[in-house]
Amino acid sequence: MGSNFEYFDICIIGGSIAGNYLCYLLANTNLKISIIEEHQQIGLPFQCAGIVSQKLAKITQIPKEIILNRVKIAKIISPSGKLIKLSGDEHPFIIDRVGLDKYFYDKIKDNPNIVYFLGEKFKTFKYINKSSKKHIVIETSKRVIKAKMLIGCDGPLSLVGKHLDIQNEILYAMQIRVKGKFDENEAVLYFNQKWKEFFGWIVPEGNNVYRIGLATLAPIKRKFSYFLKKIGVKLEQKIDLQGGLIPFGLMNKLAFNNILLLGDAAGQVKATTGGGIIMLLTAAKLASNCIKLCFKENDFSKSFIKKNYEKPCQFSIGKELKTHYLIRLILERFSNKDFETFFKVIKTHHIENLISIYGDMDFPTKMLIEIIKNPMVLKFLFQFVIKNPFMLFKALRLLK
Repeated sequence: MGSNFEYFDICIIGGSIAGNYLCYLLANTNLKISIIEEHQQIGLPFQCAGIVSQKLAKITQIPKEIILNRVKIAKIISPSGKLIKLSGDEHPFIIDRVGLDKYFYDKIKDNPNIVYFLGEKFKTFKYINKSSKKHIVIETSKRVIKAKMLIGCDGPLSLVGKHLDIQNEILYAMQIRVKGKFDENEAVLYFNQKWKEFFGWIVPEGNNVYRIGLATLAPIKRKFSYFLKKIGVKLEQKIDLQGGLIPFGLMNKLAFNNILLLGDAAGQVKATTGGGIIMLLTAAKLASNCIKLCFKENDFSKSFIKKNYEKPCQFSIGKELKTHYLIRLILERFSNKDFETFFKVIKTHHIENLISIYGDMDFPTKMLIEIIKNPMVLKFLFQFVIKNPFMLFKALRLLK
């Protein structure tokens, strides 16, 4: 690293929704902030199915044009083709994800205390001491920055996380946008043992455009081709094609000396759906409060950041992320026969109504408790645990 430093209070790695929203929350301070984004344009490449609960509008104000459609029904398809239809008050948004990223960027890009470095890659960092207080020197592909705090918002393969020995388990995703004749009121999820780690989806964007995708372990191309054939869609019909990565598992450690992680880099993603927008927006508010406290108290230690960011995250979204992960572990181990039995229980014992009443895309614990109260669901889960005894130990360890 050279010695010609550029000085900032905060350096954020990643100019997607996590980095942009956090910077937006900090824009009313006098802190000097730099954002390092490896792509030349904010929001690109587009890599998201874009289905988000109505909580988005409660957490932050968004323009109406970012909401492309709303879904009234979730249709879940078993491996044999049986289906469950779920409806309720959720009616999630289908959003313009590129527009959402740009929305917060446009709000802050002209702030004199905020500087975006686009088309620039983060390379590494090191600690230095100055008057017994630690600073961080960050090296990018074009410059060297000295800052008091480094924020890792750089996605599933976070280089900031890698330097801190944090590594996400990754699922691969492919998605095409097509003109089609599906139902614009329905989001459809396809479960199959061929992609047992996740599911295939059809999400109605609006104006007869549909986002059709699949997430799974490799080989993603072969599985995606099989999925398209199964639902009667040809790859040649695509308007465009996207690929992406989804972090899979539990929330990571978030707090380090002078550093915190946020969003996909932090594993703040629902293991059931791969969605992370509501979780990261919630965590960003906690991160913003913590950062302001760090500068107010001049304390950038791991223990201080853990107390004021990591622990509040664990309390607010961490428990729900554990529930999502537990549900995913169970679904991943369902045989085709388990799916058929479970669907039969759901349809013949009015569980669909319970899910519609208590269903929550982001915070599913209450719904899970209500469903488990049903004797037939308990019987099914008991038989499942008998066949998969290790799941009981995993569940107890996760939910303790």
